[in-house]
Amino acid sequence: MTLIPEQHAPSPIPVVVAGVLGRMGAEVVKAVLAAPDCTLVGAIDTTAGKEGADLGLELGLGELEVAITADFEGALCLASQNARHSGPGGGAVLVDFTHPSVVYEHTRGAIAYGVHPVIGTTGLAPAQLAELATFAEKASMGGAVIPNFSVGMVLLQQAAAAAARFYDFAELTELHHNRKADAPSGTCIKTAELMEDLGKTFNPPQLEEHESLAGCRGGLRESGLRLHSVRLPGLVAHQEVMFGAQGETYTLRHDTIDRSAYMPGVLLATRRVRQLQGLVYGLERLL
Repeated sequence: MTLIPEQHAPSPIPVVVAGVLGRMGAEVVKAVLAAPDCTLVGAIDTTAGKEGADLGLELGLGELEVAITADFEGALCLASQNARHSGPGGGAVLVDFTHPSVVYEHTRGAIAYGVHPVIGTTGLAPAQLAELATFAEKASMGGAVIPNFSVGMVLLQQAAAAAARFYDFAELTELHHNRKADAPSGTCIKTAELMEDLGKTFNPPQLEEHESLAGCRGGLRESGLRLHSVRLPGLVAHQEVMFGAQGETYTLRHDTIDRSAYMPGVLLATRRVRQLQGLVYGLERLL
């Protein structure tokens, strides 16, 4: 008689979510709970008075027996001890939607504890990204910094990069809710960077401009691209790239109607980040 080896299902991916009481963090929690290949092992938030509260009860999901903690390092340490990083496919994952003021420390801390960072918080400077990439490479730790988890936004960025070959005049506008801390958004900066990869300059001066109100022409990048930011209640996340030429304009626009649109991208990054050996920037690197 031939014995067939017993097939064991792979263990669920242990996930720690930082910023669980925020709007994006709460969506991530729901997505992780609904994903059969993920398990929520940590919930981090610094909201006053919520230390030790049951996350499920706070989010109206019923009791989850997952306590909220403000101890970021403690949560990472516990996750690392219970799911040690042991090469590709191993270790816990941190999904971070917190604040630009702490995103660098959170990303570096996750790598140091052997927890794979999936960072949705924007605000990292290019020099910080470079430092984190070097640190992750030395640690052989996979990580992902994703300015926008929407597949539709990735498609817009690719279209903008392609159109930039043919147009010398372009401006970018991003619109977000009025509780977004950084401006311009990381997504808008990433779009500009992809357009600038051509090495060309944009918007050659046609006359000497004068702003009667400082900043009304937007932020000016070295490439000549101008970025504009709008912050209003009622908005979620929206971006427009407008190209101009003689007798025509060409406009690309993406609108996020609900934050649930980001969750397929979040889960994709969570599933793939443990296979990486370094830090990647942008969802397109994982598609």
